[in-house]
Amino acid sequence: DITQKGYEKKRAKLLARYIPLIQGIDPSLQAEHRIPGPSQTTAAVPKQQKSRPTTSRDERFRSDVHTEAVQAALAKYKERKMPMPSKRRSVLVHSSVETYTPPDTSSASEDEGSLRRPGRLTSTPLQSHSSVEPWLDRVIQGSSTSSSASSTSSHPGGRPTAAPSAAATPGAAAATALAGLEAHTHIGVPVNSRVSSKIQQLLNTLKRPKRPPLKEFFVDDFEELLEVQQPDPNQPKPEGSETSVLRGEPLTAGVPRPPSLLATLQRWGTTQPKSPCLTALDTTGKATYTLTYGKLWSRSLKLAYTLLNKLTNKNEPLLKPGDRVALVFPNSDPVMFMVAFYGCLLAELVPVPIEVPLTRKDAGSQQVGFLLGSCGVSLALTTDACQKGLPKAQTGEVAAFKGWPPLSWLVIDGKHLAKPPKDWHPLAQDTGTGTAYIEYKTSKEGSTVGVTVSHASLLAQCRALTQACGYSEAETLTNVLDFKRDAGLWHGVLTSVMNRMHVVSVPYALMKANPLSWIQKVCFYKARAALVKSRDMHWSLLAQRGQRDVSLSSLRMLIVADGANPWSISSCDAFLNVFQSRGLRPEVICPCASSPEALTVAIRRPPDLGGPPPRKAVLSMNGLSYGVIRVDTEEKLSVLTVQDVGQVMPGANVCVVKLEGTPYLCKTDEVGEICVSSSATGTAYYGLLGITKNVFETVPVTAGGSPVFDRPFTRTGLLGFIGPDNLVFIVGKLDGLMVTGVRRHNADDVVATALAVEPMKFVYRGR
Repeated sequence: DITQKGYEKKRAKLLARYIPLIQGIDPSLQAEHRIPGPSQTTAAVPKQQKSRPTTSRDERFRSDVHTEAVQAALAKYKERKMPMPSKRRSVLVHSSVETYTPPDTSSASEDEGSLRRPGRLTSTPLQSHSSVEPWLDRVIQGSSTSSSASSTSSHPGGRPTAAPSAAATPGAAAATALAGLEAHTHIGVPVNSRVSSKIQQLLNTLKRPKRPPLKEFFVDDFEELLEVQQPDPNQPKPEGSETSVLRGEPLTAGVPRPPSLLATLQRWGTTQPKSPCLTALDTTGKATYTLTYGKLWSRSLKLAYTLLNKLTNKNEPLLKPGDRVALVFPNSDPVMFMVAFYGCLLAELVPVPIEVPLTRKDAGSQQVGFLLGSCGVSLALTTDACQKGLPKAQTGEVAAFKGWPPLSWLVIDGKHLAKPPKDWHPLAQDTGTGTAYIEYKTSKEGSTVGVTVSHASLLAQCRALTQACGYSEAETLTNVLDFKRDAGLWHGVLTSVMNRMHVVSVPYALMKANPLSWIQKVCFYKARAALVKSRDMHWSLLAQRGQRDVSLSSLRMLIVADGANPWSISSCDAFLNVFQSRGLRPEVICPCASSPEALTVAIRRPPDLGGPPPRKAVLSMNGLSYGVIRVDTEEKLSVLTVQDVGQVMPGANVCVVKLEGTPYLCKTDEVGEICVSSSATGTAYYGLLGITKNVFETVPVTAGGSPVFDRPFTRTGLLGFIGPDNLVFIVGKLDGLMVTGVRRHNADDVVATALAVEPMKFVYRGR
């Protein structure tokens, strides 16, 4: 009895320092057996720490704290002949320590992230946690501390935070119990004592599989969630007949056609040198410079001569015909971009327009670096002002950007270029299958690829757009889009030159400062055509109040470049409602659909160009989720209203094929991928033969398996169908397709829904 009482007294004294709620576990355990972390220090931890504000997010509350406590206590038992538990995580912690990289704790010591966080967490009774198993209850009830001090607060990212109490978590309970075991052995208490048997029971319980079965991570409906969904017998199925190839109107015969775009530029540059080609605006809306056709021709010629004759490497020309050259120009400088683009074409070089890199390690520009490397780019053209703004190395040269190949930089402002001799003429042959330029495309995974456009495709695209839009000589076009790619490039830099048009380029910075600026420029220059996105129409609606002196009566075409997006219809309708009283005619609004691979796919024509009246389709969302077209009524909430994007391009053949497997033709009431066969599409992904074949050389087949056409088709990535009057309707994009079980949803519809509920009120930042 005396021995037993002495043992109890000694035991209580030795265990006392492991038990108090505030103290957590023994600092010596932490100090001696610490999991190495980044830039850790060994500063002592004060006994009473200030509580942190509850709003701060502390990354140091993490799952490996539990493990560290257990590891530290077990480490002292390496020499003993004791049964060792398997290395196991706390049942309250579902994130794996092995796969988790600890956050940087350089701002404080590693110990600060331990269990001591008094007043930081909300306390809840341990029994309320269904994941806590009965063995833990027994261990904690046998301890001298209350179980009610436990707390497991959810941490952003799904890692439950550590609790302030030593007894609150199994990990900590194990540490406390094992520390007690150590104390007993030091004073010679037999291992089979009452306390040791409890610890033995704990150790046996810990000998469980390291990773719980997958289903323990889920709740309730786990089996139902992972069941292979059986097709619903009531789901709608396509019932129409098989579609056929839709042929666009032929390219007009008998109209005198220029042999090439460069021949046209030379003609305008020499016969109409004073004719305005491009007007650039500053951020206040003031015209800073107007480039004439004479200046565009002479400056492009100077650049071509410099590129071919003045750049050498060990007495060898730096560039040879067909080499790729990067064009690095800001969105505020269309004039220098245009000179660079045509200068490259004249020198038989392939321009690769890219965005201006902002920092040395910009994530987006790393993908651009992959594109430049795969294209073998070694020279970049830019302006003096742009180069001054680029990050610099210590030598003063432009810094090497992460992931980019080594580049030489050439500033193309006039003073840096050499004047060619009077008898010098470029040898450019821009009529064949050779690559004219490369346009970058970013896929949904974030990878950047280059779409090659041949000289023949470029010329065919300009001719088709001229015919579809009815462009004529000396017309004025207001362009709000990025002139380096997509419709902004096709209309505002290429087709405009073919027709000696005057383009007024509205920079994005001006649109942000004054969303009405493009309407004011349409009014000021009496523009006949304008090129916008639905975003620009929406912004101008918000800013138009109080503006009474603008008129849009000069417009015959308002081209909506993103007319294929589901939210564009509401912008078009709202814009017409407000500006119809200011001269805007309903038939002027012309949505179009395009893709980087197929260029312009379809565009709505005004009635004077022979276009049918515009149409809307009110479609059942339930039907669309099964890839089936079912007309519904607008009163319902579960419908998608889409507008047509017009007729297919002149000279093009279009069909709709099934999304998966063999490209069979769809039925008339079935959604599929739009495919185009035309001389005006892109030709390949540069240097990527495998995916090029899948996208640019598709052979659609009938249900019987026979090819539908004698030429391959290009997949557009647009999902839709052909409606009445042979009008094209787009309901989504392949990149935005979300498949749940057997049903398909479109990411753009989620965006459209968010936009429809006044996002400033309901959709909170960061959600």
